[in-house]
Formats: sequence, structure tokens, C-alpha cells
Amino acid sequence: YLLDKSDKYDSRDVERLQQDDKWVENYLLWRHDVVDDTLKMIDESFQWRKDYTVNDLTESVLPKWLFENGSLFLHGYDKEGCKLFWFRVKHHTRDPKQQIEKKKLVAFWLEHYAKRDHGKPLTVVFDMAETGISHIDLDFVRFIVNCFTDYYPNFLTKIVIFEMPWIMNAAFKIVKGWLGPDAISMLKFTNKSDVQEYISGEYLPPHMGGTDSFKYSYPPLVDDDFQTPLCENGPITCEDEHESKEEIDADTKETGELNEEQNLNQKKMNSIEQISKSEETDKTEIKPKNTKKALTTFKGPLLHISPAEELYFGSKETGEKKCLIVLTNVTKNIVAFKVRTTAPEKYRVKPSNSSCEPGTSLDIIVSLHGGFAASLQDRFLIMAAEMDQSSGAGVPELTQFWKEVPRTKVMEHR
Repeated sequence: YLLDKSDKYDSRDVERLQQDDKWVENYLLWRHDVVDDTLKMIDESFQWRKDYTVNDLTESVLPKWLFENGSLFLHGYDKEGCKLFWFRVKHHTRDPKQQIEKKKLVAFWLEHYAKRDHGKPLTVVFDMAETGISHIDLDFVRFIVNCFTDYYPNFLTKIVIFEMPWIMNAAFKIVKGWLGPDAISMLKFTNKSDVQEYISGEYLPPHMGGTDSFKYSYPPLVDDDFQTPLCENGPITCEDEHESKEEIDADTKETGELNEEQNLNQKKMNSIEQISKSEETDKTEIKPKNTKKALTTFKGPLLHISPAEELYFGSKETGEKKCLIVLTNVTKNIVAFKVRTTAPEKYRVKPSNSSCEPGTSLDIIVSLHGGFAASLQDRFLIMAAEMDQSSGAGVPELTQFWKEVPRTKVMEHR
């Protein structure tokens, strides 16, 4: 394939295929480990990726009105913890002149999410409430379906179709003909009475029988549940907005005082066997008592973060109220960081907005408020960016820094 079509592929995709085992595995899984079928899919998807310049699709190269329209966005999770990709059909109108740009918006979102969350699967929601014949656009629907069946392997869990008008029944018979048996089994036709079989009410808007007060707006780019704007879209605010100024000031004292405060907190913790800062050589021995597996570490360009993927609070019966995240600065500069959560009413994160000195480790304590239980749907985001050595690291300096830092300079880990 490469010899015949190297000019039809983006070299970045070829390089990634040679290095990313997970990507290769997803192609194989999606094609049931049939190598010839897998190669054919890779060939077709790579040609499509180059045609649509997928690796270079950014917010700035797409028309602003596409984002303002609000017909496509990511928000919330289904009951299995998979991200929801919303298509609000009532905001879509069929227009051949705009079709290629709208298709590129779909590709932008899928690529944006695939790179950010390393290919974790999505659930597509076609919200067809208040739609009619003017919204039927089979070419666009087919493109969305093809993205999942032909271009993004092992990326789709299900397609939830909400309140499909009877007038579209004939159209969807055509759609089923494109899907094939595997994808047809993923179609879930729902209405207000049964949509919560797949998505809990906390992530459904009121018109679907849910309690989610989320309202789409742009900017900022609504790419997940951490809705606070960044950089040009305004300053980041910390999830601990209810804290007093004195508490926030206490969070951003110099490192020595911070460590002393944290060591006092750690003595009160039952869930962590934590060796004090002075015994750095034993740092690798930190383990929550109830942990199911050894702590893993995410090795980012600015910070190493442990644990890498999950905070474990134990079962409901034995659940502990505190967990520890350890950040290690692997750069030669001060690294500013923020921790945000999708459930700020449930968790207290200290410190949530501070900085870490070069080559040092810093502990973040995540504690559950009384009466709350940890949920698999809860998410945490750590944002980090290098600061100039000349910059201060107090509250005013950090506030100004997050207003000005370019988005491209921010490391994010979820």
C-alpha cells in the first residue's frame, strides 16, 4: 500500500501507525482481526484523513459560525462512562454550499477528542426533538456514520436516536442499509420514557426528561465538562470559588510552607500510607490501602502525575474520604498547575491552583465532602504550563499568567 500510495497519505499518520500499537489494535478489533480487511480500512481512512487535512484541523481554520451554531459538540457521559457526541438536528439545515465545512467540523471534533482522550469510545446522540422534513440530510448523516464505520476504528459504542419523527422512518431505513449488522446493533431508538436506559438524567437536558442545566455557547470551545474558558476567552477560575481569600492565599504560599501544611494533613489521612517529604527515597512506596492495583504514572512533558488514570475511594461501605495525587516537575522551570473537576460540589482539591518548583514533587489532596459518594462519571483535569524564572508564583502572578498563556503551551491530563 505504501509503495503505491505514499503520496495519498499524510506522513504523520504513517509514522503514528508504526509507533502506536493501540491504534493498530483498534483497527484490527474493528475488522475482527481480519488482516486484509484491516489494511483496506487503514488505506481508506488514511486517504480520507489527508483529503480532509485532519491533522491540521484546528479551531482557527474553521469558520466561527460553525461553532456558534451549536449543532455538534461533546458534553457529558452515558451510563457506561463513554463521552457523548451530540448532534442537535434542529440546528442543522441542508445546504450543499456549506456541506464540506460541516463535515470538517465533524472530523475536527472526532480528531480533537481522539487525540485528547487516546481513542476512548464515544456514544453518538442524534437529538431529533423539534425536527421536520427541512432537517433531513441523508448525505450528512451518512458522513457521520462513515466516520465511525470506516475512518475511526473501535470508536463507537452506540447511536442513541431521540424522538425520531415518523416522517423520517423511510430515511432511516436507507441509513440502516449503509451500516452493516455490527453498527445496526448499536442503534438505540428512544423517547423521553426510555432514554435514561442509556444516559442518566444528570447528563440529559430538560426536554429529554433530564436535569442537566448545560447551555451550549461559544466561545469557549465546549470540548468537555470542564467549561471554564481559557486564554483569549477569559481567565480560568478555580473550582474552589466558594473558598475564602485567606484559604486561597494559604494554597499558594511558597513550597516549604505548602509541604509542611500537607504533611500535617497527611497525618490525619487513613487511606494513604504516605512517607513524609524528608524521606524522598521512599516516595515510590505511596499506596492507598484499598488500591486495586499498583500506582501508575502519567509521564507528561512538564509533569509526571501519579496515579495516571483513576482515583480510588474504595467501595461505598469502606470508602475513604481522601485521595492523593502526586505531581513531579520534570522541567528546569517553575510549572503552574490547576486542578478542575466536573463535580465541584462534591470534592475539595487542595491546592487546586498553585505552582511546582523545578525537580520537586508536590502532593494534591482530593477529599470528598461529607455525605457525597464518588461516582465513575466524575472527572478531574490537571492543566500545567511552564512559567518564566523571573515570574512570581503568588495569587496575582498566577491569575495573570493563566490569562496570558497560549493554549498551545498548556499540558492537559484527565
